[in-house]
Amino acid sequence: MKIILMGAPGTGKGTQSNFIKEKFNIPKITLGDLLRSKNTIKNEKIRKKINLIISSGKLVNDEIIFDLIKKRIYKKDCEKGFLLDGFPRTMKQAYFIKKEKIKIDYVIEFFMSTELIIKRILGRKIHIPSGRIYHSIFNPPIKEDIDDITGEKLTERNDDNILSIKKRIQEYKKFSKKLIKFYIKENKKKNIKYFRINTSISILEIQKKIKEILL
Repeated sequence: MKIILMGAPGTGKGTQSNFIKEKFNIPKITLGDLLRSKNTIKNEKIRKKINLIISSGKLVNDEIIFDLIKKRIYKKDCEKGFLLDGFPRTMKQAYFIKKEKIKIDYVIEFFMSTELIIKRILGRKIHIPSGRIYHSIFNPPIKEDIDDITGEKLTERNDDNILSIKKRIQEYKKFSKKLIKFYIKENKKKNIKYFRINTSISILEIQKKIKEILL
């Protein structure tokens, strides 16, 4: 089961990708995590440069991304499937997947209004080691600012501010139109199965829709 999860920042990809990972026992490959990880990018100077690009809401150079994705996908734990969260973001990246002959079974697109995206991101808190995501209103932890499982402190992402959020949404919309059309065509050709989910509904309702698609 090889899945691409698409959607603008704040549409619920992080929360639902964790659900898919645990429910179907496949590794989650998140571009943001790869770009921030000391294990994947050992050069501190390059990592700082990448973090600066991310915090400004811009996209990282494709050559860096391709190298990271390729190395991750060909690891042993991905042999039976994987979930790509936030990749591809551009047509060049989609063509890279085709060129590498990486078979994708499902593309699931999340969508909601810009106003709701901003509202959801601004209250977001993250448990960095696990990737678990909470929200002060929509998905609060049992204890304020504390991870439910480990009891460790939750943090906010540096780029979770209005200016950066708007730039990230603009970047996503700029590149996603062609990408969505591409996967709709691939769906018609029966090369992949393409689905859209309006994620303005509850977390449990979204999970129910995901299970209907993948089971």
